[in-house]
Amino acid sequence: MARTRDRETTAARLLTSSARNSFDPDLDVDWDAPLVDGLPYMPLERVSLYGTELWEQLSEEQRIELSKHEIASVMSVGLWFEIVLMQMLTRYAYDLDPRSANAQYALTEIGDETRHSVMFARGAERLGTPHYAVPRVVHNLARVFGATAAGPSMFAAVLVAEETTDRLQRSMMDDPRIQPLIRAINRIHVVEEARHVRYAREQVSRMMPRLSGGARRWHRFNTALVSCFVVDSLIDPKVYASVGIDPAEGRRAALANPHFRATRFWMGEKIMPFLREEGLVGGRAGTALWRRANLL
Repeated sequence: MARTRDRETTAARLLTSSARNSFDPDLDVDWDAPLVDGLPYMPLERVSLYGTELWEQLSEEQRIELSKHEIASVMSVGLWFEIVLMQMLTRYAYDLDPRSANAQYALTEIGDETRHSVMFARGAERLGTPHYAVPRVVHNLARVFGATAAGPSMFAAVLVAEETTDRLQRSMMDDPRIQPLIRAINRIHVVEEARHVRYAREQVSRMMPRLSGGARRWHRFNTALVSCFVVDSLIDPKVYASVGIDPAEGRRAALANPHFRATRFWMGEKIMPFLREEGLVGGRAGTALWRRANLL
């Protein structure tokens, strides 16, 4: 199992890091800078249709346009999940002693996530794309999850959402081939999310050893279920209409695309070994869900 420090010690260190290394997206992102003609909005090899017959039919301008819409979808879905996360963290902090560093860090993270959500919203607005979102059924199921989730699967699902998108963002934040606006947004998110990941990982590692066998199986399945919904929803099929492709046809091509499946697996390479070590990967149903999300 992963080594963990005392909860208060970790939270105190994260509070110090937050005070020293936090950003204000209103000031630290140049929202008025023009977008650069000819630069993609994400690495083209990470676009969902890369390598398919549909991709070969697109012009370079269309490929860049699709990259813009796909990164807008990722930002919008990330924003949606951060709102769910804020609900869960607020409920978690509600039962804590507010004098504790642990409670104060949970509240600090809520403040970080609020800024990130506004930053992603402004980013999508700046790109001028339509509003992309998760399917309506996932949106409504998340109401229940946000209002009831607790324990290690709550933090583990957060980790999957944060660490898969973090892997993509890290690959872009210093890449001069990517739009400067996207690099700036990614850099802020990566730096601040590193604290959130540390906090959530240690929460999982503290909670898992205390569970009964039945509770472990429940949290293992719940983590897989929520993670599958989140990762499978990152690309709204409506993005394909931006380049004249029927959304249903585009989604079918993406799901069958070995390059896209490899990208999903690559995005999960950092978090999946941790979840496996903590006993949160396994079981027939859970394994099927992880495979559906292309994380195994």
